[in-house]
Amino acid sequence: MRAWSLEGNTQSLDGGAMFGNVPKTMWERWLKPDAQNRIELSCRALLVENSSDQLVLFETGIGAFFEPKMRERYGVLEPSHRLLESLAAIGLEPADIDAVVLSHLHFDHAGGLLSAWEEGKAPELLFPNARYIVSAGHWERASDPHPRDRASFIPELMVLLKQSGRLELLDGVHSDTLGRAVRMHYSDGHTPGLMLAEVTGDTGAVVFCADLIPGRPWVHLPVTMGYDRNAELLINEKEAFLADMLARRVGLFFTHDRECAMAHVACDAKGRYSTRDEMAALDEYEF
Repeated sequence: MRAWSLEGNTQSLDGGAMFGNVPKTMWERWLKPDAQNRIELSCRALLVENSSDQLVLFETGIGAFFEPKMRERYGVLEPSHRLLESLAAIGLEPADIDAVVLSHLHFDHAGGLLSAWEEGKAPELLFPNARYIVSAGHWERASDPHPRDRASFIPELMVLLKQSGRLELLDGVHSDTLGRAVRMHYSDGHTPGLMLAEVTGDTGAVVFCADLIPGRPWVHLPVTMGYDRNAELLINEKEAFLADMLARRVGLFFTHDRECAMAHVACDAKGRYSTRDEMAALDEYEF
Protein backbone atom coordinates (compact mmCIF):
# COMPACT_ATOMS: atom_id res chain seq x y z
CA MET A 1 0.00 0.00 0.00
CA ARG A 2 1.09 3.55 -0.73
CA ALA A 3 -0.61 6.64 0.67
CA TRP A 4 -0.60 10.38 0.12
CA SER A 5 -2.22 13.15 2.13
CA LEU A 6 -3.83 15.63 -0.25
CA GLU A 7 -4.63 19.15 0.84
CA GLY A 8 -8.02 20.49 -0.18
CA ASN A 9 -9.54 23.93 0.31
CA THR A 10 -9.14 25.33 3.80
CA GLN A 11 -11.98 26.79 5.83
CA SER A 12 -12.34 28.89 8.97
CA LEU A 13 -15.06 28.07 11.50
CA ASP A 14 -16.03 29.52 14.85
CA GLY A 15 -13.68 28.15 17.51
CA GLY A 16 -16.42 27.88 20.10
CA ALA A 17 -18.51 25.73 17.77
CA MET A 18 -15.52 23.51 17.01
CA PHE A 19 -14.74 22.96 20.68
CA GLY A 20 -18.20 22.60 22.18
CA ASN A 21 -18.12 23.08 25.94
CA VAL A 22 -14.34 23.63 26.17
CA PRO A 23 -13.69 27.19 27.46
CA LYS A 24 -11.99 29.56 25.05
CA THR A 25 -9.22 30.17 27.59
CA MET A 26 -8.28 26.54 27.08
CA TRP A 27 -8.88 25.90 23.37
CA GLU A 28 -7.13 29.07 22.21
CA ARG A 29 -3.90 27.56 23.57
CA TRP A 30 -4.32 24.76 21.01
CA LEU A 31 -5.50 26.82 18.03
CA LYS A 32 -5.20 30.59 17.77
CA PRO A 33 -8.45 32.28 16.62
CA ASP A 34 -8.65 35.24 14.28
CA ALA A 35 -10.40 38.53 15.02
CA GLN A 36 -13.77 36.89 14.26
CA ASN A 37 -13.08 34.03 16.69
CA ARG A 38 -12.57 31.60 13.81
CA ILE A 39 -9.92 28.90 13.62
CA GLU A 40 -8.36 27.72 10.37
CA LEU A 41 -9.03 24.10 9.43
CA SER A 42 -7.69 21.80 6.76
CA CYS A 43 -10.01 19.69 4.63
CA ARG A 44 -7.47 16.97 3.89
CA ALA A 45 -8.07 13.85 1.82
CA LEU A 46 -6.26 10.51 1.91
CA LEU A 47 -5.27 8.80 -1.34
CA VAL A 48 -4.33 5.12 -1.24
CA GLU A 49 -2.95 2.95 -4.02
CA ASN A 50 -3.70 -0.63 -3.03
CA SER A 51 -2.10 -3.93 -4.02
CA SER A 52 -4.47 -4.17 -7.02
CA ASP A 53 -3.26 -0.78 -8.33
CA GLN A 54 -6.66 0.65 -7.42
CA LEU A 55 -6.59 4.37 -6.55
CA VAL A 56 -8.96 5.08 -3.67
CA LEU A 57 -9.69 8.60 -2.44
CA PHE A 58 -10.96 8.93 1.10
CA GLU A 59 -13.08 12.11 1.20
CA THR A 60 -12.83 15.18 -0.99
CA GLY A 61 -12.91 18.09 1.45
CA ILE A 62 -15.03 21.18 1.07
CA GLY A 63 -13.97 21.94 -2.49
CA ALA A 64 -14.86 25.21 -4.22
CA PHE A 65 -18.54 24.70 -5.06
CA PHE A 66 -19.78 27.59 -2.90
CA GLU A 67 -20.77 30.86 -4.54
CA PRO A 68 -18.60 33.80 -3.35
CA LYS A 69 -21.02 34.93 -0.61
CA MET A 70 -21.18 31.48 0.97
CA ARG A 71 -17.46 30.96 0.49
CA GLU A 72 -16.85 34.09 2.56
CA ARG A 73 -19.32 32.97 5.24
CA TYR A 74 -17.49 29.69 5.78
CA GLY A 75 -14.02 31.17 5.46
CA VAL A 76 -13.05 29.26 2.32
CA LEU A 77 -10.17 31.33 1.01
CA GLU A 78 -9.28 29.64 -2.26
CA PRO A 79 -11.69 30.03 -5.23
CA SER A 80 -9.99 27.21 -7.17
CA HIS A 81 -10.48 23.51 -6.42
CA ARG A 82 -7.37 22.83 -4.38
CA LEU A 83 -7.85 19.04 -4.14
CA LEU A 84 -7.67 18.78 -7.92
CA GLU A 85 -4.47 20.82 -7.83
CA SER A 86 -3.05 18.44 -5.21
CA LEU A 87 -3.89 15.48 -7.41
CA ALA A 88 -2.29 17.16 -10.42
CA ALA A 89 0.88 17.75 -8.38
CA ILE A 90 1.38 13.97 -8.16
CA GLY A 91 0.47 13.40 -11.79
CA LEU A 92 -3.18 12.43 -11.42
CA GLU A 93 -6.53 13.75 -12.62
CA PRO A 94 -10.09 13.01 -11.45
CA ALA A 95 -10.62 10.31 -14.09
CA ASP A 96 -7.76 8.27 -12.58
CA ILE A 97 -9.62 7.69 -9.29
CA ASP A 98 -11.30 4.27 -9.00
CA ALA A 99 -13.29 4.84 -5.81
CA VAL A 100 -14.24 7.70 -3.48
CA VAL A 101 -15.07 6.77 0.11
CA LEU A 102 -17.13 9.35 2.01
CA SER A 103 -17.30 9.20 5.78
CA HIS A 104 -20.44 11.34 5.56
CA LEU A 105 -22.03 13.93 3.30
CA HIS A 106 -21.61 17.21 5.20
CA PHE A 107 -20.40 19.84 2.76
CA ASP A 108 -16.91 20.18 4.27
CA HIS A 109 -16.28 16.47 3.59
CA ALA A 110 -18.14 15.93 0.31
CA GLY A 111 -18.24 19.32 -1.42
CA GLY A 112 -15.05 18.44 -3.27
CA LEU A 113 -17.07 15.96 -5.34
CA LEU A 114 -18.45 18.98 -7.21
CA SER A 115 -16.80 21.22 -9.77
CA ALA A 116 -15.74 24.72 -8.75
CA TRP A 117 -18.43 27.42 -8.80
CA GLU A 118 -18.96 29.29 -12.06
CA GLU A 119 -21.63 31.94 -12.43
CA GLY A 120 -24.64 30.65 -14.37
CA LYS A 121 -23.31 27.09 -14.51
CA ALA A 122 -24.75 24.12 -12.62
CA PRO A 123 -22.26 22.08 -10.57
CA GLU A 124 -20.95 18.88 -12.12
CA LEU A 125 -20.02 15.63 -10.40
CA LEU A 126 -16.28 14.92 -10.54
CA PHE A 127 -14.32 11.62 -10.60
CA PRO A 128 -16.22 10.16 -13.59
CA ASN A 129 -14.80 6.62 -13.30
CA ALA A 130 -15.10 6.22 -9.55
CA ARG A 131 -17.53 4.29 -7.42
CA TYR A 132 -18.90 6.51 -4.65
CA ILE A 133 -19.10 4.63 -1.34
CA VAL A 134 -21.40 5.99 1.38
CA SER A 135 -22.86 4.49 4.54
CA ALA A 136 -26.47 3.40 3.98
CA GLY A 137 -27.42 4.72 7.41
CA HIS A 138 -25.94 8.12 6.67
CA TRP A 139 -27.54 8.25 3.23
CA GLU A 140 -30.89 7.88 4.99
CA ARG A 141 -30.03 10.80 7.27
CA ALA A 142 -28.85 12.95 4.37
CA SER A 143 -32.01 12.17 2.40
CA ASP A 144 -34.22 13.40 5.25
CA PRO A 145 -32.03 15.58 7.51
CA HIS A 146 -33.01 16.97 10.88
CA PRO A 147 -33.46 20.77 11.01
CA ARG A 148 -30.35 20.92 13.22
CA ASP A 149 -28.04 19.80 10.41
CA ARG A 150 -30.06 20.35 7.24
CA ALA A 151 -27.78 23.21 6.18
CA SER A 152 -24.78 20.86 6.30
CA PHE A 153 -25.95 18.90 3.25
CA ILE A 154 -25.84 19.74 -0.47
CA PRO A 155 -29.18 18.75 -2.08
CA GLU A 156 -27.78 18.91 -5.62
CA LEU A 157 -25.03 16.48 -4.66
CA MET A 158 -27.51 13.86 -3.47
CA VAL A 159 -29.30 14.01 -6.83
CA LEU A 160 -26.08 13.75 -8.84
CA LEU A 161 -24.82 10.80 -6.80
CA LYS A 162 -28.07 8.92 -7.25
CA GLN A 163 -28.13 9.64 -10.99
CA SER A 164 -24.51 8.54 -11.49
CA GLY A 165 -25.29 4.82 -11.33
CA ARG A 166 -22.02 4.41 -9.41
CA LEU A 167 -23.26 4.83 -5.85
CA GLU A 168 -22.57 1.99 -3.40
CA LEU A 169 -24.53 2.21 -0.14
CA LEU A 170 -22.76 0.19 2.51
CA ASP A 171 -24.11 -1.20 5.77
CA GLY A 172 -21.45 -3.81 6.49
CA VAL A 173 -17.79 -3.98 7.39
CA HIS A 174 -16.44 -4.51 3.86
CA SER A 175 -17.22 -2.99 0.46
CA ASP A 176 -17.53 -5.08 -2.70
CA THR A 177 -15.56 -2.40 -4.50
CA LEU A 178 -12.67 -2.20 -2.03
CA GLY A 179 -12.32 -5.77 -0.80
CA ARG A 180 -11.02 -7.02 2.54
CA ALA A 181 -8.15 -4.55 2.91
CA VAL A 182 -10.59 -1.77 3.88
CA ARG A 183 -12.64 -2.26 7.03
CA MET A 184 -15.40 0.13 8.10
CA HIS A 185 -16.16 1.32 11.62
CA TYR A 186 -19.42 3.16 12.33
CA SER A 187 -20.27 6.01 14.68
CA ASP A 188 -23.47 7.95 15.40
CA GLY A 189 -22.34 10.65 17.83
CA HIS A 190 -21.45 13.27 15.24
CA THR A 191 -24.04 12.29 12.65
CA PRO A 192 -25.93 9.02 12.12
CA GLY A 193 -24.00 6.49 10.07
CA LEU A 194 -20.59 8.18 10.12
CA MET A 195 -18.24 5.71 8.41
CA LEU A 196 -14.59 5.47 9.41
CA ALA A 197 -12.45 3.57 6.89
CA GLU A 198 -9.47 1.58 8.15
CA VAL A 199 -6.96 0.52 5.47
CA THR A 200 -4.60 -2.38 6.23
CA GLY A 201 -1.34 -2.91 4.39
CA ASP A 202 1.56 -5.34 4.76
CA THR A 203 3.26 -3.45 7.60
CA GLY A 204 0.55 -1.39 9.26
CA ALA A 205 -2.86 0.24 9.08
CA VAL A 206 -4.34 3.74 8.83
CA VAL A 207 -7.85 4.85 9.80
CA PHE A 208 -9.60 7.97 8.46
CA CYS A 209 -10.95 9.61 11.64
CA ALA A 210 -13.32 12.09 9.92
CA ASP A 211 -15.37 14.06 12.48
CA LEU A 212 -15.16 11.51 15.26
CA ILE A 213 -11.68 12.97 15.84
CA PRO A 214 -11.11 16.02 13.57
CA GLY A 215 -7.54 16.61 14.80
CA ARG A 216 -5.16 16.14 17.71
CA PRO A 217 -6.98 18.34 20.28
CA TRP A 218 -10.11 16.17 19.91
CA VAL A 219 -8.20 12.98 20.83
CA HIS A 220 -8.69 14.03 24.48
CA LEU A 221 -11.92 12.25 25.40
CA PRO A 222 -13.99 15.15 26.84
CA VAL A 223 -13.38 17.39 23.81
CA THR A 224 -16.27 17.38 21.35
CA MET A 225 -17.74 19.83 18.84
CA GLY A 226 -20.87 21.91 19.09
CA TYR A 227 -21.79 20.35 15.73
CA ASP A 228 -22.01 16.86 17.23
CA ARG A 229 -25.57 15.56 17.56
CA ASN A 230 -24.85 13.58 20.74
CA ALA A 231 -21.69 14.51 22.61
CA GLU A 232 -21.95 11.84 25.31
CA LEU A 233 -22.48 9.08 22.75
CA LEU A 234 -19.55 10.40 20.73
CA ILE A 235 -17.26 10.30 23.78
CA ASN A 236 -18.21 6.68 24.44
CA GLU A 237 -17.60 5.78 20.80
CA LYS A 238 -14.30 7.65 20.76
CA GLU A 239 -13.07 5.89 23.90
CA ALA A 240 -13.71 2.43 22.44
CA PHE A 241 -12.26 3.49 19.08
CA LEU A 242 -9.03 4.87 20.57
CA ALA A 243 -8.52 1.83 22.80
CA ASP A 244 -8.81 -0.39 19.72
CA MET A 245 -6.46 1.74 17.60
CA LEU A 246 -3.90 1.90 20.42
CA ALA A 247 -3.97 -1.86 20.97
CA ARG A 248 -3.50 -2.56 17.25
CA ARG A 249 -1.12 0.38 16.57
CA VAL A 250 -3.30 1.84 13.83
CA GLY A 251 -2.37 5.30 12.57
CA LEU A 252 -4.96 8.08 12.92
CA PHE A 253 -5.47 10.19 9.78
CA PHE A 254 -6.84 13.69 10.51
CA THR A 255 -8.80 15.68 7.96
CA HIS A 256 -9.10 19.01 9.83
CA ASP A 257 -5.74 19.32 11.65
CA ARG A 258 -3.76 22.10 9.94
CA GLU A 259 -0.34 20.80 11.02
CA CYS A 260 -0.70 17.04 11.32
CA ALA A 261 -1.92 14.52 8.75
CA MET A 262 -1.32 11.36 10.76
CA ALA A 263 -0.27 10.27 14.25
CA HIS A 264 -0.39 7.23 16.50
CA VAL A 265 -2.31 6.96 19.75
CA ALA A 266 -0.65 7.34 23.13
CA CYS A 267 -2.17 6.87 26.59
CA ASP A 268 -0.64 7.85 29.93
CA ALA A 269 -0.91 6.16 33.33
CA LYS A 270 -4.07 8.15 34.12
CA GLY A 271 -5.80 6.92 30.97
CA ARG A 272 -5.56 10.24 29.12
CA TYR A 273 -5.23 9.80 25.36
CA SER A 274 -2.87 11.88 23.24
CA THR A 275 -0.78 11.39 20.09
CA ARG A 276 2.78 10.47 19.20
CA ASP A 277 4.79 10.09 15.98
CA GLU A 278 3.04 13.03 14.30
CA MET A 279 3.51 13.41 10.55
CA ALA A 280 2.74 16.68 8.81
CA ALA A 281 2.09 14.98 5.47
CA LEU A 282 2.17 11.61 3.73
CA ASP A 283 4.06 11.34 0.46
CA GLU A 284 4.12 7.81 -0.96
CA TYR A 285 3.92 6.52 2.59
CA GLU A 286 4.27 2.74 2.48
CA PHE A 287 2.48 0.48 4.93
